[in-house]
Amino acid sequence: MEIKNYIGGKWVTHSHLQSIAVTNPANGEHLATIPLSTANEVTEAVAVAKAAQKSWALVPAPKRADYLYAIGQKMKDKKEYLATVLTKEMGKVIEEARGEVQEGIDMAYYMAGEGRRLFGETTPSELANKFAMSVRAPIGVVGLITPWNFPVAIATWKSFPAIVAGNTFIWKPSNETPMMAYEMGKIFEEVGLPEGVANIVFGTGPTVGTALIEHPDVKVISFTGSTSTGSKVAELGGKHLKKISLEMGGKNAVIVMDDADLQLATEAILWSAFGTAGQRCTACSRVIVHKDVKEELENRLLEAMQFLTIGDGLDETVKIGPVINRAALEKINHYVQIGKQEGATLLTGGKILNEAPYDKGFYYEPTLFTNVKPHMIIAQEEIFGPVVSLIEVANLDEAIQVNNGVKFGLSSSIFSQNVNTIFRAQRDLDTGIVYINAGTTGAEIHLPFGGTKGTGNGHRDSGVAALDVYTEWKSIYVDYSGKLQRAQIDTK
Repeated sequence: MEIKNYIGGKWVTHSHLQSIAVTNPANGEHLATIPLSTANEVTEAVAVAKAAQKSWALVPAPKRADYLYAIGQKMKDKKEYLATVLTKEMGKVIEEARGEVQEGIDMAYYMAGEGRRLFGETTPSELANKFAMSVRAPIGVVGLITPWNFPVAIATWKSFPAIVAGNTFIWKPSNETPMMAYEMGKIFEEVGLPEGVANIVFGTGPTVGTALIEHPDVKVISFTGSTSTGSKVAELGGKHLKKISLEMGGKNAVIVMDDADLQLATEAILWSAFGTAGQRCTACSRVIVHKDVKEELENRLLEAMQFLTIGDGLDETVKIGPVINRAALEKINHYVQIGKQEGATLLTGGKILNEAPYDKGFYYEPTLFTNVKPHMIIAQEEIFGPVVSLIEVANLDEAIQVNNGVKFGLSSSIFSQNVNTIFRAQRDLDTGIVYINAGTTGAEIHLPFGGTKGTGNGHRDSGVAALDVYTEWKSIYVDYSGKLQRAQIDTK
């Protein structure tokens, strides 16, 4: 299967471009080839998007929203097919893939509802016979750079608010998961989204991503990926005075207090840590556990981990699929070796699975460390794989201190039956998302998604807050007094 760039409502062949292959991480099967675009293709896409944006912005917002309703319905009709494609190219188990497609459907319907809101504000003026209000205005052409681990959900978090707000966009998907971008492009085509509103350009970050950031007609960049890359995006975008929205890494913790429901905590930790093979920015990679229940929790986790089946995500009985590629395997294994060298105790896992039936894919054993100290590298840096560290604490204050003692601030969780403990924790945990008696994953599309510190730069995906990325506030004053009135001066 040859995938082409989608520019101006057409699948465009660029015969001069090099291409790369896309393979299934579960078994090495060849899936597709994609072009490695250059800055020229970005320039072409931006020109088309810019030409389309003025007329698109004049379409009434409820009519723009109608396209999102149609996109959501198409995704719903194709849900099982899209989930299968997602699992083949990314590796996550089919149940999770269905959930991710559903998240995109939910985002379509939710953001379509904003077509009849896009609320501004009306306020009293300090002067007589004068009206004051603020409204949202589209920004223009935006650039979207999305990762491979949630190739549908994150793309919809970014593209759907951009669409309903009256912008046009160029989307650079990950080279690991281009098939989902292709499928979304086909849906844009099928619902009749006007030419130039949505454009997809495949290629590398250093080439296509940089060209998007540097192009003077691209006013906004929304990026999800690693903190190191996001920092470079912010630096380069800042030179060009772009609005830059970043959603980056995490080192998320589940806190388990001495009065916690340990069975519930065990189930939540397993789901948060090993779902998507730990390849989530919200994945639980630290368990901060009260000393009085540490041993019992440890034993419960070890017992439950024996039943985590590993394999091809299309097998309905499999709980953990492959990681995305060979480099990811080696990175995960590198951190595991560091953990052992630092003195942490490896309780289970810690190996690459390279014998049949795993030898054609990229599989890593679910891994559990104990006796981990907060300062250790495996407790500080994002591993992005199925590796969990148990850290013992004596009380809530220490648990909060350990949770907050990393450079990231995306998601945190606490298990307790004490209302005072819960309210203190939700106030003092310094993450953008806090879960109570649930794991660190499971964001819903109508709430803001994002984090603090090294996880983000103040913007949010999803929810109404996402509209702030893709709109500018315009303040409007209507003076119908028939005379000159000076604010702050003629107020008596």
